[in-house]
Amino acid sequence: MMRRRPLRRAAVVGGVAAVAHHAGKNSGQAQAEQANQQNAPAPPPAPAPAVGGQDMVTQLENLKKLLDDGVLTQAEFDAQKQKILASS
Repeated sequence: MMRRRPLRRAAVVGGVAAVAHHAGKNSGQAQAEQANQQNAPAPPPAPAPAVGGQDMVTQLENLKKLLDDGVLTQAEFDAQKQKILASS
């Protein structure tokens, strides 16, 4: 005759399985988001300064907006800012 598992043991096993399921689900979502970020197209290069059109302040404001919108990284922003400031 088979001995029945106590209810408490079954609840622990079921609880562990639920936690493992949710952890795997969250891990899979994080990996999918990371893969989407890696496969995303490269941001467009910062616009070249217009000849006689925009002044330095407007260029810097536009550059900051691109940074705030997530189009540029902080490193790209800093490099473009240095180019604008050096051309003055």
